[in-house]
Amino acid sequence: MTQVDFYILPETTSDARWLFACRLADKAHRMGMRVLVAMDTEAEARQFDELLWTFKPESFIPHQLINSGKPSPVEITYNAEAGDHQGLLLNLSKTTPTYFSRFARLAEVVIQEPAMLAASRERFSFYKSRGYPIETRKL
Repeated sequence: MTQVDFYILPETTSDARWLFACRLADKAHRMGMRVLVAMDTEAEARQFDELLWTFKPESFIPHQLINSGKPSPVEITYNAEAGDHQGLLLNLSKTTPTYFSRFARLAEVVIQEPAMLAASRERFSFYKSRGYPIETRKL
């Protein structure tokens, strides 16, 4: 069963959320886990792709948009395509991806913005009502 982790950030900006997601993807990759990052739009996916190259100059995270060639340890999707990933799903989408349950872990990154908090509470209730193990990590 998928382990769900909610990372609750004290910040209010999407930039802080995305930077934390980059660090999380970096850590998971260094631990040998394959990562799929779920975004809402192609434009967001491309922005996150660029951020992964620049967020930490000394770091290298092999990544790409999904289906851009040979599979990569970290891939970014903005549609229902999940490739063959089963390690970590890093959900930066506003909704719960339909394929989330095939992953060993699911990470939700939450910022202190009213709409984000409301959507996160709905997803928390969704996972909890279906019996998924949930950890909340206040940072």
